[in-house]
Amino acid sequence: MLCCFILFLQNDMYMKDYNASFWHKIDVLYALLSRWYYTLMMRTRCYVRHVSLGDHCKFYGMTFIQRAINSTITIGDDCQFRSKHLSALLGVNHPCIVATIVPEAVITIGKRCGFSGTTITAFTSIKIGNDVRCATNTTICDSDWHPDDPRTSLSKPIVIEDNVWLGYNVTVWKGVTIGKNSIIGANSLVTKDIPANVIAAGNPCRVIKQL
Repeated sequence: MLCCFILFLQNDMYMKDYNASFWHKIDVLYALLSRWYYTLMMRTRCYVRHVSLGDHCKFYGMTFIQRAINSTITIGDDCQFRSKHLSALLGVNHPCIVATIVPEAVITIGKRCGFSGTTITAFTSIKIGNDVRCATNTTICDSDWHPDDPRTSLSKPIVIEDNVWLGYNVTVWKGVTIGKNSIIGANSLVTKDIPANVIAAGNPCRVIKQL
């Protein structure tokens, strides 16, 4: 019986499966410990910077959070922020960024939202609803930046309603409202309002299908 067991262990296919399973468990354990550590660090950072962070939020890597004086950042329950390069396997180009740039600016993020290398920067107001998914390397910005340059126009608020899905590398620009349940295709530049319950894509982004 012992000889049979040893021969079984020496089987190449079995050993490959065993090794794969073992290292998979190590990867999962590392991911859990890493998430716990970064979540603890981010909770501390949000507390110190007077950022309202909901319950059960999870962080994979350090998110850059900056709150201007007299501005407001509110993040709802059960949100996830993936900032490490391989925390999303499409490849995260940079950490998540959540920043208010000037006093009185407001960022409000609802519940159960997910972000992977996402940049959210507000000069006026950005409101993100519940269950919004932002795929890898998305950008949401309500300003042209450099407001002292006469070639720029005024900043305008952004509203992204519930259950919107922004695809890979999407950019949402100032003054835009995206209606609930809509999907924005990868690499799109959203410069005008998108209605609810549609698929939209392109540069500039246009409706291509009703849901």
